[in-house]
Amino acid sequence: MKDFFFLAFNNLKRRKLRSWLTILGIFIGIAAVVSLISLGQGLQSFIHEQFEQVGGNKILVSPKTMMGMAGSATEEELVLTEDDLKAIRSVTGVEGAEGIVTRNSIISYKKESEVVMVAGMSEEYVEIFGNIDALKIIEGRQLRDSDKSNIVVGYNHIFGNLWDRKLKIGDDLEIKGKEFEIVGVLKKQGNPADDNAVWMEKETFRDLFDVGDNEGTITVKVKEGFNPDKVAEEIKEELRDERNEEEEQETFSVQTFSQLLETFNDIFAVVQVVLIGIAAISLLVGGIGIMNTMYMAVLERTKEIGTMKAVGAKNSDVLLIFLFESGLLGLVGGAIGIALGIGIGKAVEYIATAQLGTPYLQAVFGFPLIIGALIFSFIVGCLSGILPALQAAKLKPAEALRYE
Repeated sequence: MKDFFFLAFNNLKRRKLRSWLTILGIFIGIAAVVSLISLGQGLQSFIHEQFEQVGGNKILVSPKTMMGMAGSATEEELVLTEDDLKAIRSVTGVEGAEGIVTRNSIISYKKESEVVMVAGMSEEYVEIFGNIDALKIIEGRQLRDSDKSNIVVGYNHIFGNLWDRKLKIGDDLEIKGKEFEIVGVLKKQGNPADDNAVWMEKETFRDLFDVGDNEGTITVKVKEGFNPDKVAEEIKEELRDERNEEEEQETFSVQTFSQLLETFNDIFAVVQVVLIGIAAISLLVGGIGIMNTMYMAVLERTKEIGTMKAVGAKNSDVLLIFLFESGLLGLVGGAIGIALGIGIGKAVEYIATAQLGTPYLQAVFGFPLIIGALIFSFIVGCLSGILPALQAAKLKPAEALRYE
């Protein structure tokens, strides 16, 4: 095997330009696959970390969309209310439940104006979520239920470029004709909608935006020792009774965070397969290139093959030599592709982190990914060289030596 490897390596060295052109298709495909998988694994890891911060003992209750109900419910029915919140809190196993209410609104500072998301929340909502990044204060303090004229703002208000004039803790923003003092700044999320958002005390929000007893998404914390899935089912039953709705006809959705994570993983897996499938087109082109190169090599080395057979080389020896050559083309292309893929992945991560300020895109290069890509590229090379290798192995010594 060692002799076959060195013979194949020396044969490729003699045809440097053709070998590099053949490798081109392989390393572009491998680079695309490695970079996409690494970024995908990084995104998946980040999402998992966020779900771990929230905890597996949380349940999300939200109204279904008009599209989801296919027009079978009115807009009023597709809203959660304080009555729904009370019903949820009465369910056995629920330690706490609280909702937030959101609206898009024009806010002003001096002579400038911006349209942002404004949310109303309570202290209990903050307690339910604990120390998740989305509610982490990096300057000032978090909202209290007594804050009737105070707000907490997203990162871009103080440290970003949302406003031409620099804001600071203690400055006032005008919302619907009323001034609110900034008392806290939230950690950067990398999402403009969140980083531009404004948070205020929930009851103040209700009065300001005239939303009555409407609730938005309700988050439920399950007591220790209770199964979140069973509590979620009991919440469904309670809400169906409270809203007079039949099973499978609900105008609301109840999901545990574990179910949400499973849904994300399913969607993500499909997206990743599609992206890798697109990148695999380059590998197919590269494989065809290797096959074409190996066919040409068989024609060019027909007399050499005849000589080898005349001095005792078996068909299997010739077959292995050509398979090693095609596999080596794939392997070298794979190694270059992995290096290029790592570079692309890290470049995207740098742009996302340093330039866009988002932590979502992180390139993760695990040992299985690197080894898997190398093995895969070698296999692609070998498979592409099977037919040319068989053709070379079947040549008869006498005919091969007469070939011009």
